[in-house]
Amino acid sequence: MTPAERLLLAAKRCEIDDLEHLTAACDIVGDVSRFIHALQKERGASNVYLASGGQRFAEHRQERIEECLATERALRSRLEALGETAGRPATTARLLKRVAFVWHALEGLDALRRDIAALGIGPDAATQSYNQLISALLSVVFEAADTAGDPDITLALVAIFHLMQGKELAGQERACGAAGFTSGTFDDAHRQLLLHLIDAQQRCFDTCLEFTSEAVREQWQLEMPGRTLAGIQQLREMACGDVALPESASTLGETWYELTTWRIDAMQRVETFMIGELTSLCLTRTLDARRSLTHRDELTQQLNDGLPSVCQQLVELLDGSASQELGEVTARVVGSSLNRSLVELMRAQAGRLQALSDELEDTRRALRERKLIERAKGLIMSHQKMSEEQAYAFLRKMAMDQSKSMAEIAQTVLGLADILQPTAETGIEH
Repeated sequence: MTPAERLLLAAKRCEIDDLEHLTAACDIVGDVSRFIHALQKERGASNVYLASGGQRFAEHRQERIEECLATERALRSRLEALGETAGRPATTARLLKRVAFVWHALEGLDALRRDIAALGIGPDAATQSYNQLISALLSVVFEAADTAGDPDITLALVAIFHLMQGKELAGQERACGAAGFTSGTFDDAHRQLLLHLIDAQQRCFDTCLEFTSEAVREQWQLEMPGRTLAGIQQLREMACGDVALPESASTLGETWYELTTWRIDAMQRVETFMIGELTSLCLTRTLDARRSLTHRDELTQQLNDGLPSVCQQLVELLDGSASQELGEVTARVVGSSLNRSLVELMRAQAGRLQALSDELEDTRRALRERKLIERAKGLIMSHQKMSEEQAYAFLRKMAMDQSKSMAEIAQTVLGLADILQPTAETGIEH
């Protein structure tokens, strides 16, 4: 074996080592997913229990706790194994720090459960405690995505992270709605919170579906239950409306919990499907890399197919294609890891001050665009007799069909308000 082949073989072994540790990180994502799902159900049941003064969901809450404990044990075992691999390529300092925060947060879970059982804590405070733990768990998934070296695996992790984030916001919506319906009232703060959660989770789902595979998008369409979504939308409108809830609204707490749980369980099935795709991708990448180790002819072929050196490229400039070849050389130099690091450092130093002002402007623009979209949704809901989700989907489809932003489409719709409004009032249909 030539020195070049030995070096390429060593590179392949390093690649396999990276892939194996990346696979281990992806396995953690699966355990985190199951534990978060169990925690979300426990949080929702605990809110009904607290809001009812301990009269409802006592037994149901205990069942959710038992489910949580089982998934927690599996996660703890996985995290302990990760701690023993410290110093290996995929076990970065940042990932280990995230895991340490998760471990610390887990230590306070038993005390939280005791406080809830004794009615020594309110629904909002309990929700906040669960939220902090789940946020720490989600940060582990984000770190796994941020440190993945394979582009396809990175995209899969990014999509999973956004689905998990959106599902967590849906879980917070379930907890908030359960407390409000069970107590029989929603104040302005909780109505605004619900509206924020509805909007934020939809943005997460849109991002997820943008980066994921066609198979996942089809699975999403299959799993989302239409009648359940319609029921949730009806209860959302009751919760967020200006009209006071009826006296019988306290019984809607369990109905809300059941409907939103069906929806979140559907999301979990999609999430499981995505994690299965990710696991298969990691396995395929690893098997391909291992197979290449046993085929020396492939190593030789890779060397022969490799890029010529920069010096050789410069010699080829004399062949009459100077501008083209020079462009390739320049591209490779600019694209080198060393040069990218220097450029990124300079950009980071020069961009920090600009980022501060840009962030403020982005926030203002996002608020303006959100208001436009909300007004356009209201107009469409009134004129077309659509639900909020249907109106949002209608706007999104128009934006995709016309390759425009939703804010631009919303502005166009609002520009037709004078035409649409009389039609809505007179009942004339086109």
